[in-house]
Amino acid sequence: MYRWKERFIGDKAFYRMILVIAFPILIQNGITNFVSLLDNIMVGQLGTEQMSGVAIVNQLLNVFNICIFGAVSGASIFSAQFYGHGNHEGVRNTFRFKLICCALILLLWIVIFLTNGAALINLFLNDTDAGNVLLTHASGMEYLSVMLVGLLPYMVTQVYASTLRETGQTVLPMLAGIAAVIINLFFNYLLIFGNFGCPRLGVAGAAIATVTSRFAETAIVVIWTHRNSERNIFIQGAYRTFRIPRALIGQILKKGTPLLINETLWSAGQAMLVQCYSMRGLNAVAALNISTTVSNLFNIVYIALGSAISIVIGQQLGAGELKKAVETDRKMIFFSVMCCVVIGALMFAASPLFPQIYNTSEEVRSLAAGLIRIAAMFMPLYAFYHASYFTLRTGGKTMVTFLFDSCYVWVVNIPTAFLLSRFTGLPLLPVYFICQSVEIVKAVLGFVLLKKGVWVHNMVEHM
Repeated sequence: MYRWKERFIGDKAFYRMILVIAFPILIQNGITNFVSLLDNIMVGQLGTEQMSGVAIVNQLLNVFNICIFGAVSGASIFSAQFYGHGNHEGVRNTFRFKLICCALILLLWIVIFLTNGAALINLFLNDTDAGNVLLTHASGMEYLSVMLVGLLPYMVTQVYASTLRETGQTVLPMLAGIAAVIINLFFNYLLIFGNFGCPRLGVAGAAIATVTSRFAETAIVVIWTHRNSERNIFIQGAYRTFRIPRALIGQILKKGTPLLINETLWSAGQAMLVQCYSMRGLNAVAALNISTTVSNLFNIVYIALGSAISIVIGQQLGAGELKKAVETDRKMIFFSVMCCVVIGALMFAASPLFPQIYNTSEEVRSLAAGLIRIAAMFMPLYAFYHASYFTLRTGGKTMVTFLFDSCYVWVVNIPTAFLLSRFTGLPLLPVYFICQSVEIVKAVLGFVLLKKGVWVHNMVEHM
């Protein structure tokens, strides 16, 4: 019993260390997702079609968001280890790399959305009611046209905030996120429904509120970072040149390109899964929107702990504390899974409550509650393979994570959903349950890779 506790349970200092890092991330994500829930509810009051149109566009925009995350994450592997090694010039160069790479991704996606936005939205519209389809499509296009303006501040914020977190500054991104969601909520209330004499703009009002909040968040993060340059050493002289050592570019591309491709394919895969589910009609799209928004509110626990793993383990690997990194990782993964056993139970119990808030049909509410219950059942599994992914990524095994993550989605998840949605008469809930069940194999693969210790590497020792 003592041996088991020693392997999986940390002391007070261990959990204090986790909370110091994870708690600000959890609070920021929690507030963001809570306001997203309120935002979703407000748009939902306009009607099922408007809510579905916004949900479809957000699903597409999420592919862009994850691409930015993938580009940032590739360099972040080195940022955390450089910081743990005490190499501030290395952190500065990874910051420059992030900025250049994400700017190129931004330009690419603006072109994609401007030229193919309507066609992408149409992929999700499979209802037999032409009136519903036309209204949903019009709502989606109206929302997208405004949201494109917010891609730039989102990109800049991710570049700055990720580097701040990797250098131990987790509180400021949290405070900026809190300010942003408050602004978002305030303008949602004014512009969606036309309160206090403001124009009633509907879905366009929701988009304007989001874009405004993103510019505010970017301003807070950027201004604070530059005004506190003595604390944020990486920003000192960061813009004097954009030259980056070739050796470092090569290493980031070697480790980061598989990660960028992985994140892009994974997010595109998630959109494809929703497209498969949408074969069951607009009610399925609306129910998935509700369940995903609610699930995201509960998922913040394992997401924050996954981010904490990448920071803590990255710094320990960079400092050459390989044995300590293995022990810390094991305890952090166990802690994440146990937390999500509790969170999943709470989510299951609350599943009938959230859908009742939406102005939609009883069928959509019933479907959404069922989807939330299924997601709650699998939450501990999600926590484990999410932690496994971040561990493998932090150790530089990005090609392994590529096979482990996005390849699995396209080889296993999507074919399963495609066949079930198009060649069977199964309702949405059984299809969704089966598609979640195949994730068990991924968790087993993650366990095997962690057990072998393929990720235990110091990549910056000789750089």
